[in-house]
Amino acid sequence: MKPVALADIRACLEGAIPSMVATCDNAGVPNVAYISQVYYVDERHVALSFQFFNKTRQNILANPFATVLLVDPRTAQFYRLHVRYQRTETAGPLFEGMKAQLAGIASHAGMQGVFRLLGSDIYEVEQVEPLDGTPLAAPPPRSGLLGAVRRAAERLSRSASLDEALNAALASLSDFLDVRHAMILMLDPRTERLYTVASCGYATSGVGSEIAMGDGVIGVAARERTPVRIGHMTSAYLYSQAMRSSMEANVPDLEPVTDIPYPGLPEPHSQLAVPILSGGRVLGVLFAESPEDLKFSYEDEDAFVAIAGHLGAAVELMQSAPDVETVAQPQPEVPRGTPLVVRHFAANDSIFINDQYLIKGVAGAILWKLLRDHRQLGRTEFTNRELRLDPALGLPDVADNLEARLLLLQRRLAEHSADLRMEKTGRGRFRIVLQRPVELQEA
Repeated sequence: MKPVALADIRACLEGAIPSMVATCDNAGVPNVAYISQVYYVDERHVALSFQFFNKTRQNILANPFATVLLVDPRTAQFYRLHVRYQRTETAGPLFEGMKAQLAGIASHAGMQGVFRLLGSDIYEVEQVEPLDGTPLAAPPPRSGLLGAVRRAAERLSRSASLDEALNAALASLSDFLDVRHAMILMLDPRTERLYTVASCGYATSGVGSEIAMGDGVIGVAARERTPVRIGHMTSAYLYSQAMRSSMEANVPDLEPVTDIPYPGLPEPHSQLAVPILSGGRVLGVLFAESPEDLKFSYEDEDAFVAIAGHLGAAVELMQSAPDVETVAQPQPEVPRGTPLVVRHFAANDSIFINDQYLIKGVAGAILWKLLRDHRQLGRTEFTNRELRLDPALGLPDVADNLEARLLLLQRRLAEHSADLRMEKTGRGRFRIVLQRPVELQEA
């Protein structure tokens, strides 16, 4: 019989059916217990969740050998893993990934207060032993994922702007992977917060909504630079609720709310968050969710990682592309009508248009600069380069994400202000278009 590799039975490690672990103490007295989680680490290792200092824990510290009974949820085939304990991790990507998955399992079982991960016990798998029985016929292997990744990569390679790249990534998830609810968030390295720049499948786009590093599956994926996948969830648990941004300090005279509602599903049952990386740096997060249990498999996770890698390369290329000069456009006619009242709060660079919140942070500072230059100099056309050279905007020297900030501002204006919008006029060039005069107020 052909030896069974750990990678061949990954369906047993999805958490659909609980597993059992058998240990012995130094006297040879056995103990069998259910285990909440058997987590695939690599081709030779699994991790078991350490939650209680119980008999299993005592035995494994005294005698590092154990066996784990797994069952394939598709075929009812049983497997026995012969494992040897190596170490326990209490921090890092593996621990955080297991913690997130365990949170979903606990929420699904109504045991949020009981299932608390203390550590990830790493075991070397010495043998995978199939047990005798009469299993069901295996379902046909899933096909098309490699083709989906290829088509997504082709779409991304044809993108000529960040806007097109983000739309291509989301459209690829919908068209090729049957993902109905997804979003892309970019990281602001200055504030250590992620902000939504694109989404699909939601009633509102949520463009501009923020999540802190470490909050929810999105924040954990960014902080730990690792995918986080959960197959069982309810809205009662912290991991199913993204934390919306809020003011960090009291700002005088700032009464209106400056939160943009997070666009997520009210009760997701599956979530998958994958960091967007380039050169070891976190650029953002590619995130999907579903109202169905077990929507995303480890194969979906692999596909998401590949697509996020292509997206990261595209984002990095567009951020570093040099500006291209274009022919200057004629100055538009001076708009007429009732002025738009634009208020700026310097404490956090928040912008309100006719008392409606629009944006804050660097994007708010950019819009305020554009409108001041328009009022003082009559300008409507600008370049990315001049923004990067303006010290008042506070852009970092490296990885300023200016393209993403401008896209965020453009999309917020398109959603909330019909009389003020931004248009690209070439690579690294754009204009503001005003349908009404503007009255600027510094709060």
